Amino acid sequence: MSTSGKPCTGTQFARMDAVADPQSAAEIRREFSDWLGRHFMLDATKASDMVLAVNEAMANAAEFAYVTVEQPGAMHVLASYDGTAATLTVTVTDEGAWRNVDPAKTELRRGRGIPLMQALADHATVDSSAGGTRVCLEWNRVAAAQARA
Repeated sequence: MSTSGKPCTGTQFARMDAVADPQSAAEIRREFSDWLGRHFMLDATKASDMVLAVNEAMANAAEFAYVTVEQPGAMHVLASYDGTAATLTVTVTDEGAWRNVDPAKTELRRGRGIPLMQALADHATVDSSAGGTRVCLEWNRVAAAQARA
């Protein structure tokens, strides 16, 4: 895993210690999308679904994780491919606070991110603790691209 903040090559993508803000999320989204296109055989719909789900996890970290502090903290994005199982797993973590929402005050146009991630991934979990939030997205039957000569 790279801690340099730059994406890795091959069957792993890592952006660690990125600032949890919209600009970083947009940059990582582009890099992740490019990485998917280089390393996997995905139709346009599946690739778009993956990018959208990962973007939603990053957007939640950027918007909500650090609302109680002056400066945004870090978010970490790690994608790993298990070629034997043909499974791609992406985790997005932050070290911020989970936002408890009063259901009586929830706006009708908000709160669809987790169901969206669950619909787009084959398996999605969100775990929160005092140390932050971890979103794990998994897709099965993902074929790696053929190695280029």
